[in-house]
Amino acid sequence: MFSRTMLCLALSAATTPVMADTVWLKNGDRLTGKIKLFDGGKLLLETDYGGSIPLDWKKIATLESDQELLVKEDAVTGERAKSLKAAEPGKVILANGDTPRTIELAKIEQIIKPKPVIEDLTWKGNIDAALDYKRAENDTDDYDVDFKTQARHGLWRHNAEAGYNRELKDDVVTTDNWNAGYALDRFIDEKWFWQGRLAYKRDKIEDLARERTIGTGPGYQFWDNELGAFSVAGLLNRTDHEYATGEKENFYAISMRWDYNRYLVGKTIELFSTGEVGRPLDDAASYTLDAELGLRYKVTDWASLNMKAEKDVLSGSDGDVDETRYSLGFGVGW
Repeated sequence: MFSRTMLCLALSAATTPVMADTVWLKNGDRLTGKIKLFDGGKLLLETDYGGSIPLDWKKIATLESDQELLVKEDAVTGERAKSLKAAEPGKVILANGDTPRTIELAKIEQIIKPKPVIEDLTWKGNIDAALDYKRAENDTDDYDVDFKTQARHGLWRHNAEAGYNRELKDDVVTTDNWNAGYALDRFIDEKWFWQGRLAYKRDKIEDLARERTIGTGPGYQFWDNELGAFSVAGLLNRTDHEYATGEKENFYAISMRWDYNRYLVGKTIELFSTGEVGRPLDDAASYTLDAELGLRYKVTDWASLNMKAEKDVLSGSDGDVDETRYSLGFGVGW
């Protein structure tokens, strides 16, 4: 009898659905899933039957969730609610122990899940590929692949990136280069971190054939949550240049790096920008700029279309480089 009872309890536990959030719509429909975030007029609900569904905030009557969520009524202040409880249409209850508070849905600007300072392990990244074939008076083939990934474990964050670009005009190679970089961040507190960085560039066409950089310096994380992230770092770099003629030089420089991304419209659109601007310590007239700006449109949870502009500038006494490239392609993310 006891074993039969335990078997029934085990089967009941196995068949009980995972605790889900609930959203009631004004038309009477009820949806269950997991609330990911609310921003830009869209509530993103992750479901096992339809993937991530963006819901129009104006169509929602009320909602409930057993998650701890940060509810913001303006751009600065917010309240961490232990859970959300359903209320009369147009309102929701922020449950915090003995002091629950009812607020109107129309007054809520954002709902995001608070991110702990120390996490066991998080890993994200993306691969973007662009191919351009033009057949006209001048035939052009352009291949562009970019890879970027980031992993964080406790107070350590690993950043790796790589890219390859090759262009042919009438079967003549006019662009052929690749790059790779790695940065290690050690967080001092929730915002400040110290970064060490290595980077390498190889170009088989331009006069500047090889560039190696090692740098270190402090950084600041403005935010890092479900809506995106923004960080900057100031670095002291040692750079080695090797030219196609065999000539070599090295110098020290200061630079500022940035890494920005922001999700819009229920995480269906991502605006991103990364780059670095620097100046050699012994030549105030020289400077470098390596930056990109782009948009990604999510077709599925893992696939996206991307549009990107890249700028590479090297200004100095040994010659100038000023290149701008535009690409449209397909990518995968995780």
